[in-house]
Amino acid sequence: MGGVSIWHWIVVGVIVMLLFGRGKVSELMGDVAKGIKSFKKGMAEDDEPAPTAGNVDPKVIDQTKADNAAAQAQAKAEHKA
Repeated sequence: MGGVSIWHWIVVGVIVMLLFGRGKVSELMGDVAKGIKSFKKGMAEDDEPAPTAGNVDPKVIDQTKADNAAAQAQAKAEHKA
């Protein structure tokens, strides 16, 4: 009890076929296959590297400028309060 045997799946399959008919089930499976194909295509497009604009040097952030800007913002906030 509690386990699902092959007979349970056969009975469920027969009931589904009786309710929906053979045409609906095959149509549903075709839609599932199309969905899987489009998913795979989307994943393949994501794997392609993005085009770059040549050799671009990474942006260097000067920490002292960032510290000064943060200190100025804090001073303005304290001045307003």
